Amino acid sequence: MATKLHLQDKAERRARRRHQIQRIVRGTSERPRLVVYRSNASIYAQLIDDSKGFTIASSSSRNLETKAKKTELSKLTGKAIADIAKEKGIKSVVFDRNGYLYHGRVKALADGAREAGLQF
Repeated sequence: MATKLHLQDKAERRARRRHQIQRIVRGTSERPRLVVYRSNASIYAQLIDDSKGFTIASSSSRNLETKAKKTELSKLTGKAIADIAKEKGIKSVVFDRNGYLYHGRVKALADGAREAGLQF
């Protein structure tokens, strides 16, 4: 059983990784940052222009009207955010995994976005 102290340490470790990544990864209007947020039930993706501090587009697995496993929903979310990006004239992005390991649902979202035509 996890203790409260252990959960705080886990959250702090992820926050530290997230801040280290965000110091390096910056999005522009030509090449925005594709940010992933993963909850227990859903996955969310946003395209952010850091120079203006503006969210260009967003998509989530909650908006999809299909019943599938979480990994499959992540891949469909990646395809959805890539389609939105294409409509807005965006071809390449900078991927920000937001402190999560590049594995499982995060990787599935990235693969789905790549299959739909986004370059990163």
